[in-house]
Amino acid sequence: MIQVILLDIEGTTCPVDFVAKTLFPYAQAHLNQTLERGRDEPTIANILQEAIDEWHKDSDPTCQQMLAIANQSPPSNAQVAEYLQHLIKSDRKSTALKELQGIIWKQGYESGELTTQLFADVLPSLDAWTYKGMTLAVYSSGSVQAQKLLYEHTSQGDISDRFSHWFDTRTGPKLKTESYTKICRTLNTREESALFISDHPGECDAALSAGLRTTFCLRPGNPHQDPGQHDLIQSFHDLMP
Repeated sequence: MIQVILLDIEGTTCPVDFVAKTLFPYAQAHLNQTLERGRDEPTIANILQEAIDEWHKDSDPTCQQMLAIANQSPPSNAQVAEYLQHLIKSDRKSTALKELQGIIWKQGYESGELTTQLFADVLPSLDAWTYKGMTLAVYSSGSVQAQKLLYEHTSQGDISDRFSHWFDTRTGPKLKTESYTKICRTLNTREESALFISDHPGECDAALSAGLRTTFCLRPGNPHQDPGQHDLIQSFHDLMP
């Protein structure tokens, strides 16, 4: 019996285009000016240092070349911004970048420039699952802060209270089996009692390997089309947990 539903975000509860064509460009456009505030804001300063630490450990040849030509130690805010912009263009994952994007998106949401567009079936399904007593949790590569902001500022209002737990890449990579085992341990639930829903077959594979039940979500515009060995839905209304 399913007791926990663990949900991905992009391509599962909101369109891929909202993230790819709205959130990411917004963060990219405001990244440099936000980093400049690092001189005065401890939170930004900590992210800058985390980004520099990641940069030194980054084995990517282009990133190492950028670090080698940095003309001061530690690199300047502008040089760190250039490194992070490279990660964005290369679609690379970075904990520091995710944290920074969350701060930038917070500004955009609070100013009204950003509003999350959800698929029409999402909110009714969340409410139905909650009514049945299920625990709802989020697992996304975006930071927990970014996840909460996304659900606090939807076109249907603040729906963040539907979720009781939030997980990001600090828990572990989404393609690693161990991450899902750790999540179930945190939720104090058996793996076979948890259902993971995602638009990424590799993430579903990792969750299935950990013992979770899995469902592949195929939404309009999603890059992944093949569910592999996983059950397929095109709407949460197709799901009967």
